[in-house]
Amino acid sequence: TLLLYLSRFLQVSVLYLKLGRAQAMQVTSTGPRTVQKAEGESVTLGCSYTPNPLDTGELDIEWSVVSPDTTQKDQMLISYTGGTKYLHALAEGLSFAAGDPSTGDASLSIALLSPAHTATYQCKVKKSPGVDTRKMSLVVMAKPSVPECWVEGGELVGEAASLHCRSAKGSTPLKYTWRRESAAPIPAAATQDSATGELKISNHSLSFAGIYVCEVNNAVGAERCRIHLKANKPPNRAGVIVGTVVGSLLLIVILLIFIGVLYWKLSNRNRYEKEVNTVHQISSNTDSNPVAFKSIYTDATIQTGSDFEVLRKVAP
Repeated sequence: TLLLYLSRFLQVSVLYLKLGRAQAMQVTSTGPRTVQKAEGESVTLGCSYTPNPLDTGELDIEWSVVSPDTTQKDQMLISYTGGTKYLHALAEGLSFAAGDPSTGDASLSIALLSPAHTATYQCKVKKSPGVDTRKMSLVVMAKPSVPECWVEGGELVGEAASLHCRSAKGSTPLKYTWRRESAAPIPAAATQDSATGELKISNHSLSFAGIYVCEVNNAVGAERCRIHLKANKPPNRAGVIVGTVVGSLLLIVILLIFIGVLYWKLSNRNRYEKEVNTVHQISSNTDSNPVAFKSIYTDATIQTGSDFEVLRKVAP
């Protein structure tokens, strides 16, 4: 009888311990352990809890930033003890989501997120003898800025062309996607790179013409730009060749005319100088020896601009 009593007592004790463990203080919040949010937004890190009726101690709630260095202490942010809330260092913009965290909701609210808020956070709820914790990683990212769209290439039919899309700001990784504004799909001959934002067309044709939209996105936002791709007909190559030949011939003719005019000018100038020298020589000889040139008859023609002056000198 004693052995049977002891056996039943042990069974009840084990059952009681199992029930106690199952009903111990528990943080019941669920959801992703990593939260990604955009810079400037707000976030609430969940920490709902359920205490055990056997937990009779004073409620103590602590939010802290877990140090990546295991040799360093975690940094306390905000706490609740003895019915009073306490803000600690670097706790600006932090608060308990619930007005009274003792009602089972110890969630943390953070307003106006910045990259400095990126960290691993820990919620610790303690009510002796029960205690439980939950860790969450918060990643604050920058949304992509409005991208710029442009075309490289002449947009000529039969030639290569490429559409480019680039966002100046935004946390990586950024993903670029090109699509047509109409319902028509992009022709299969075109290839696009989601990392660089390039849509490459090796052989442009009328089927590619139209309005294209580029969307850039990351985990916290998306932006887009649009551009009109034209398909221009290439110029008439025969006409270009003929025009080039005619232009070259005309240039040669102009050059020959210029050379001819220049040669004519120089020739007239040399003849003019010779005639002037001849006249001066005759005049000098006549004055110095009139007898020797008594029957000399000299005609000299001198060019001055477009006129000609005839000089005739006859000895007496």
